[in-house]
Amino acid sequence: MLETIKKRLKKFPLNPAQPDQQDSGSIAAVMVLLHGARDNPQIVLTQRAMHLNSHAGEVAFPGGMWDRTDDNLLYTALRETEEEIGLHPSLIEPIAMLPVASPKRRSLHVTPFVGLAQGPLNLRSEPSEIAAIFNAPVSLFTDINNYQYFEMKNEPGGLSFPCLPYNGYNIWGFTLKVLVDMFNSTLGVGIDLEYPSDQLIEELRKRGQ
Repeated sequence: MLETIKKRLKKFPLNPAQPDQQDSGSIAAVMVLLHGARDNPQIVLTQRAMHLNSHAGEVAFPGGMWDRTDDNLLYTALRETEEEIGLHPSLIEPIAMLPVASPKRRSLHVTPFVGLAQGPLNLRSEPSEIAAIFNAPVSLFTDINNYQYFEMKNEPGGLSFPCLPYNGYNIWGFTLKVLVDMFNSTLGVGIDLEYPSDQLIEELRKRGQ
């Protein structure tokens, strides 16, 4: 499985350009980190700390905001990964740069990089940012029967979003979409999830005002 993922990720070559200095507040980079058994590798995920102002308690990739002192976005992803989960950049082999994406309704442009890590990982969380670190197997994401939908109570009209429950964590949103898109592209799993359209969200928000 891992060899297939690596081979097909070649369509997403590394090209970590440096962003415009004026855009530092709206650009971020994350690391989709694979390790473990080659027939069913693990993905390193984090749970954001509960006291954070945005996306508190949500499942995320290690990563964060680009800084003007960073050489490029890959450097950002590696630096933030070390800061958040204690994995030194020398232990990561970057292999791909996925398309830039944005969390819904946020003017933030996030570049996901894919990296490989060897051997058992001795990870430690930075408590100011990360509540927990956990691993999820690739096979979890390739089986459509594992997916559910949940209703966001704080959204207009109680909109439903796809999610993947795992060991007490709820993987959804930007993190889930990046992984599903990656495995659809590399493993051809054909996972087709239903998301409410931006137009519907905006219409419901206007009605609720």
